[in-house]
Amino acid sequence: MAFYVYILRCSDNTYYTGYTRDIVQRLEEHNKGKAAKYTSGRRPVELVYSEVHAAKGSAMRREMEIKRWSRAQKQALIDGSVEVVEPLGKTDDG
Repeated sequence: MAFYVYILRCSDNTYYTGYTRDIVQRLEEHNKGKAAKYTSGRRPVELVYSEVHAAKGSAMRREMEIKRWSRAQKQALIDGSVEVVEPLGKTDDG
């Protein structure tokens, strides 16, 4: 079964990152205010990025990685600017 890491743009122009098995259902839940406290007050939300992972652990690690990124890094990922994301995404520990 596939897992998805996704980024939503909220109505206040902030980003929310999460992971799920069913991206369509999860987006509906976010827009109904039933998915996450953060997005419930920032509806409607729009899916702006997603990627597929084969394992839950991989998706969870990627979600946490993206959540630590700056807004500029997330925007670069959404825009497909990999050359910007990679240098920005490097951490001090390797």
